[in-house]
Amino acid sequence: MDDKIGLLVKQYAEKVILLRRHFHKYPEVSGKEFNTQKKIMEELTVIGLQPRKAAGTGVVVEIEGTRPGKTVAIRADMDALKIQDEGTAEYHSVHDGVCHACGHDGHTAMLLGVAQILSEYKEFSGTARLLFQPTEEEPPSGAMSLIKEGALDGVASIIGVHLWQALAVGTIGSTYGPMMASPDEFIITVQGRGGHGSMPHQTVDALLAGTQIVLALNTVVSRNVDPMDSAVLSVCSFQSGNVYNVIPDTATIRGTIRTFKLELRQAILSRIEQIVLGIGAATGTTCVFKKGTGCPPVINAPEIVKQGMLAGAEIVGADKVLEISPVMSGEDFSCYQEKIPGGFFFIGSGNPAKGIIYPQHHPKFDIDEAALSYGTEFLLRTALKLL
Repeated sequence: MDDKIGLLVKQYAEKVILLRRHFHKYPEVSGKEFNTQKKIMEELTVIGLQPRKAAGTGVVVEIEGTRPGKTVAIRADMDALKIQDEGTAEYHSVHDGVCHACGHDGHTAMLLGVAQILSEYKEFSGTARLLFQPTEEEPPSGAMSLIKEGALDGVASIIGVHLWQALAVGTIGSTYGPMMASPDEFIITVQGRGGHGSMPHQTVDALLAGTQIVLALNTVVSRNVDPMDSAVLSVCSFQSGNVYNVIPDTATIRGTIRTFKLELRQAILSRIEQIVLGIGAATGTTCVFKKGTGCPPVINAPEIVKQGMLAGAEIVGADKVLEISPVMSGEDFSCYQEKIPGGFFFIGSGNPAKGIIYPQHHPKFDIDEAALSYGTEFLLRTALKLL
């Protein structure tokens, strides 16, 4: 297996790069991946497979080995972000305000490379089910949509990867348990009574109440969370007023919570609500707290990670396969892991020597495209071990 898989990855390396550049040039946001879906369907059909549309703009396809056995799923996300592409590469986005600033273009291209190679290799037992998932960046989760349509029916385990700028190209990282946090959103609306800036005594100042809420929220993690637990609470938007001499009657606060434990997530949400209602009562404003719980945390199955680490060592060497610290970013790959054992892995894509230093969700984000071959081979070898 080793020689043939390696040779096939090298044979199709340039094709995977070109596919990634195509998706990067023509990005589509969550739920709108129509042309991306069309391109994937075309590529899979050309190599003799029978893909089907799923979850609106997603694609599912199966590749059977020469012997009977279990089914293993491999997932890649497809959607881009609502960010202006400030890159200077020839393949920069042609769509204003939309770009692949997270690496999903590479994920899609790598999974197409896996499809190409598995359709030729065939020397495995069971079935590989490839999930091209839409809508990872924005709710509602594309993972949940695929699951509802039966994408995991009969599947024994699932793997996925994320190109990761914080890791150097040529390295692979994962954890044997918690890896990524649950990303929850909250929205707080403050309703007061506006008025002239020269007569504040006639108003109920929503802006002032909002600032008190923001300050209080920044004490939640430091004063209500055990220092041995991991949690993040960030206020990321505060909107109130637009005229210099008018005290506004409303304020809107938005932010995110990141945790690894369900009970901690609930405790933080309860504390936020307590703060909001308390400050509302103290200031005479009417405050409404709306919580939007996102996907659960990514918790890896150790037995799946073990196989991935072994596969990674075959590709980049054992010293380049890293047991990393969990990160507070979120990923709806966790929705699959709630149903079946799954392993999620980071494929290093950063390279300061080439100026590839910008993090995920930055308008100048890019990857060292050598990572695409590492990722393609990693998915292949890990899936084959699990099969």
